Amino acid sequence: MRDHAQQGITVIPNQHRIQSDNFQSAMRQSVRRVDNHQQHAAQLAADVDAGRSDDLVGAMVASQKASISFQALTQVRNKLMTAYDDVLKMPL
Repeated sequence: MRDHAQQGITVIPNQHRIQSDNFQSAMRQSVRRVDNHQQHAAQLAADVDAGRSDDLVGAMVASQKASISFQALTQVRNKLMTAYDDVLKMPL
């Protein structure tokens, strides 16, 4: 790096790896969160079905929450795939 400074070359630290790790972590957490919502909703519905709980409203709210979070995750995936396709189609 000292040699580069003597030659007048500016070295930019590699920050792309840090950003991709943050994006990867964010996506992984989002998928896990959606999965947790779906598992929780399924458990509440199973409890109502088996008669262990009478909280039908809570089970339905959890089911809708899981559905909405899954739909949102699907839309994010679709937007990412569209952006990826756009990048691939860019002329060099």
